[in-house]
Amino acid sequence: MRSTVNKVGSTHATEDISLAERAFRTIRDRLVLLDIPPGAAINDVLLANELHLGRTPVREALKRLESERLVVAYPRRGTFATDVNITDLAHISEVRLQLEPVAAAAAATRLRADDRVALTDLLAELDSHAPQPPAEAMLRLDLRIHRAMYAATHNPYLEDTLVRYDNLATRIWCLFLDRLSGVAGHINEHGPLLRAILAGDESGARDLAAIHVKGFERAVHEAI
Repeated sequence: MRSTVNKVGSTHATEDISLAERAFRTIRDRLVLLDIPPGAAINDVLLANELHLGRTPVREALKRLESERLVVAYPRRGTFATDVNITDLAHISEVRLQLEPVAAAAAATRLRADDRVALTDLLAELDSHAPQPPAEAMLRLDLRIHRAMYAATHNPYLEDTLVRYDNLATRIWCLFLDRLSGVAGHINEHGPLLRAILAGDESGARDLAAIHVKGFERAVHEAI
């Protein structure tokens, strides 16, 4: 089956995915961007109808999302979006600070032709956004950039781990979005990072990724 993939979740226009994968990506991004609020009950029947999917792929997606710490299921109570806890930020940042530089350096040395096209397109989009872009649009662009960089490592274990932690970090960011200043500036930091990766600058990409993660944690703490 040929499906158009959620625009946040893929760096390519289309790809072959299962119904369960499509459900997973769509529900995941709603949870990450807090379109499904923390603590909200999730009704698989209503969600399946809304997504024009059967209950089986939605249920499969929710099981996967539980392992991603985005939903939690309670016997006889149902499934709920997990809470967002600011105390998790230090733990999340500790992991990201170790792995984001590794991923950026790996991407700089392992770029394939399709990776180069995807990252070049994202860089062009980043460079062309309006002076005061909507915050949600920038958050979606941020997710797409990170996921494209992780994919460019061609290490599925590293990619899966970083997508999971970036999702959790983004939920924290969304929770404090109305208090955060300079969202566009933070996302614009990806420009030099993307250029370093595209240039094959392994050391530069590693250093810029570390700076980016530290800046994110600092910005959130300043907003609390």
